[in-house]
Amino acid sequence: MTIRIPGNRKRFSDLTEREILALAISSEEDDARIYRNWAEFLRTDYPATAAIFDGMGEEEDDHRARLIEGYRARFGEAIPVIRREHVAGYYSRRPAWMMQNLSLDTIRREAALMEHDAADFYARAAQSSSDAATRKLLGDLAAAERGHEVRAGELAGENLTDEAREEEDAVAHREFILTWVQPGLAGLMDGSVSTLAPIFATAFATQDTGTTFLVGLAASLGAGISMGFTEAASDDGVVSGRGSPIKRGIASGVMTAVGGLGHALPYLIPHFWTATIIACIVVFVELWAIAWIQNRWMKTPFWRAALQVVVGGGLVFATGVLIGSG
Repeated sequence: MTIRIPGNRKRFSDLTEREILALAISSEEDDARIYRNWAEFLRTDYPATAAIFDGMGEEEDDHRARLIEGYRARFGEAIPVIRREHVAGYYSRRPAWMMQNLSLDTIRREAALMEHDAADFYARAAQSSSDAATRKLLGDLAAAERGHEVRAGELAGENLTDEAREEEDAVAHREFILTWVQPGLAGLMDGSVSTLAPIFATAFATQDTGTTFLVGLAASLGAGISMGFTEAASDDGVVSGRGSPIKRGIASGVMTAVGGLGHALPYLIPHFWTATIIACIVVFVELWAIAWIQNRWMKTPFWRAALQVVVGGGLVFATGVLIGSG
């Protein structure tokens, strides 16, 4: 039996116990394959770490077997096809081809986060189960995954050089990135780029700084409110581990407004060309700042980030100027 998931994915809270178990089975299979892929990738240079990942893959296989046994006892042989991407707000995994270029330290932190995500999922799933045996199984798996998280964290002390070892806590770092940096960066990009066309189109069409400022103020604040509510309502953060939706909404909304206001505020200056030149300088600084943030926090190569942001922003800017001048 195959469950066909519509375009609008199911929320975790809407899943039945049968679907939760099926999701857990497919997730354990995926995680085992990820660990084995890492083991193969690291085996030549880091055989001790590879052996640990081999063992973690075997334990994920054991979890999958226990889940299948529990599923069969309650629901029979037909397991629905349901995967992470079918569930809104469910934690995701990076594709295998994205992991090949990661450092050992990054892989270690990723493994700890994987186990943290899995432990949270099993704990939440156990709370929603009405069957005592299933509840116990899910609770036991949550405890096992927390043990794996600790074990993954120990890889730093066993396999990393002093130069490569990082002191910050992997889980806290991830939560900071997902709660504040990622939505804030998305907001800054949206506010900085999407408001370029209306602000500069108005500026060159009217050459009136007061009107341009009002358009920029409305566009920036409107975009900030929209982005803030969208981010807060899109994912409650319970299963995905992205943190408080209120915090993410604030980060996204505030940074969207800031991104637009940066090149709207210069039009408080009554002289048109002075205001426009300053606004252009602000736009240049904003776009390069976005590229730097992407490189610093999201690990995007700087020149690729710069190319994406600066070229995209330049095209939107040129669109606004052409429309306004026409």
